[in-house]
Amino acid sequence: MKAGWEMIAKARTTIVDRLPAILTALMLFGAPQAVAADQSLTVFAAASLKETISKIADDWKAETGREVKLSFAASSALAKQIDEGAPADLFISADLNWMDHLDKGGELVPGSRVNLLGNRIVLVAASSSTVTTKIAPSFDLAGLLGDERLAMANVSSVPAGVYGKAALENLGVWASVKDKVAQADNVRAALLLVSRQEAPLGIVYETDARVDPGVKILDRFPENSHPAIVYPAAVLKASNNPDAQAFLAYLQSVTASNVFRAAGFTVLTKIN
Repeated sequence: MKAGWEMIAKARTTIVDRLPAILTALMLFGAPQAVAADQSLTVFAAASLKETISKIADDWKAETGREVKLSFAASSALAKQIDEGAPADLFISADLNWMDHLDKGGELVPGSRVNLLGNRIVLVAASSSTVTTKIAPSFDLAGLLGDERLAMANVSSVPAGVYGKAALENLGVWASVKDKVAQADNVRAALLLVSRQEAPLGIVYETDARVDPGVKILDRFPENSHPAIVYPAAVLKASNNPDAQAFLAYLQSVTASNVFRAAGFTVLTKIN
């Protein structure tokens, strides 16, 4: 009986002696799981990419089991947030200038930048509108508007607005409508003004017009009337998430390219 108690006491002593090592091992092996759970990928993307990137992120999760956190806004607003230290792993802009801005600031992973997509800008009206027109040099946009407003994204900072203003200038129309423009924070907000019939006409991306049944396309702006519409993507240097590069590659896959094309984008990259 005494021998039995001695064995139990010895076993207890052994467990107590080894407890620090056991706790250390639990911390070491448990920590990576906690980090992985918190380290979901964060993607900042232009507002015009909302449906496509959301769908691709869902496809990615279905294939990998890993979550993607998405933030959509005007490219200018997102770039400024990144400048201010907002936590993001990947940025997809609706124009080259805001990506150039981050590149010059040393905020991109060297060699990660790719020109991902192309798009078109269009003139839209509410789906119930009876207005018709063809876009041409000096077309009477001011007459179509009358006393009402032309919905556009901010013409000095938001890519869709910048492209739209450039097109109207090249067509000789801007001077007659510049005081009639209702400027929105992003292209989707401009689209909503037309869809809600708060503005009779608007300039948005073709891909935006295709997702809102409340609007119809009156005509497309000539591609030579404005700078080429290019969506660059890049991994941010502040990111330590290995999924950033992997997701960027996934955006160039057959699966993602099919989603982009179905939405009306032009795929600019070589398909992986």
